[in-house]
Amino acid sequence: MLELTFNQPLGGNTMPRFGGPATMMRLPSQDTASGLDACFVGIPIDIGASNRPGTRFGPRQIRAESAMIRPYNMATRAAPFDKLQVADVGDIPINTYNLEASLEIITNAYIDILAHDCIPLTLGGDHTLTLPVLRAMARKHGPVALIHVDAHSDTNEHMFGEKIAHGTPFRRAFEDGLLQNDKVFQIGLRGTGYSPDDFDWGRSKGWTVMQAEECWGKSMSPVMDDIRRRIGDHPVYLSFDIDSLDPAFAPGTGTVEIGGLTIWQAMEIIRGTRGLNLVGGDLVEVSPQYDPSGNTALIAANLLFEMLCALPGV
Repeated sequence: MLELTFNQPLGGNTMPRFGGPATMMRLPSQDTASGLDACFVGIPIDIGASNRPGTRFGPRQIRAESAMIRPYNMATRAAPFDKLQVADVGDIPINTYNLEASLEIITNAYIDILAHDCIPLTLGGDHTLTLPVLRAMARKHGPVALIHVDAHSDTNEHMFGEKIAHGTPFRRAFEDGLLQNDKVFQIGLRGTGYSPDDFDWGRSKGWTVMQAEECWGKSMSPVMDDIRRRIGDHPVYLSFDIDSLDPAFAPGTGTVEIGGLTIWQAMEIIRGTRGLNLVGGDLVEVSPQYDPSGNTALIAANLLFEMLCALPGV
């Protein structure tokens, strides 16, 4: 009987970090999710963005900045590449001129990934992408619980008359019956708005909304303890917008708001999902050109690794 061997990131002592494959964590790449327990997948899209464009370049930059990540998590003791078969399955070939067509392309691609019982972790791309991913998730798992970390609620009725944009995905997800509404949590919302309904709409649907001001100066670990208890073993999707972080940490995004979460709070949130039935996750809204240092994409890459470390079976 052959012993199963797991893919490993290319080590820095084998190939210098500035060389090697341009994949997430310099993992092997493959065309499909066949045989994988989890995969990294990019969606290079920004045609749903309303302010500064550039998230189409997010997946490529996140992969580049992931080269420094080592396979063992020193804090949580997670060793995902000893337990899961993981690869980078590349980017979804969206239609850069047609948002509606792109949504269908994304949904069909994720239906295929999920058919292999593979858990996708997505490199974004603007937040519009979460809607078609959730459509695929609901086809496999039914309505999912949601942990949504963001500066914005993304529950607009429309943007410039359009029903689909990066500010509308979670209202559309509600309307499509994709969410388990008593298990939806929005964390980090903040900034100015047009009316209280900007944040209260979700509350009116039974969602739990925790604004950034409630997080200032606090550990997020007790919050996540409560969220784990309330979600239980229900399938849950994690959607993390990089603009949830204060721009002091992550300026490379399109719709910046002051007064955001810290990096360590972000890590507490993601690490706090360990033990949940995570069926997928995304890290969205990285616009590399607004952060020449590369730190925003570097943070994004590390948070995606933290998501991998939190998956079931790790």
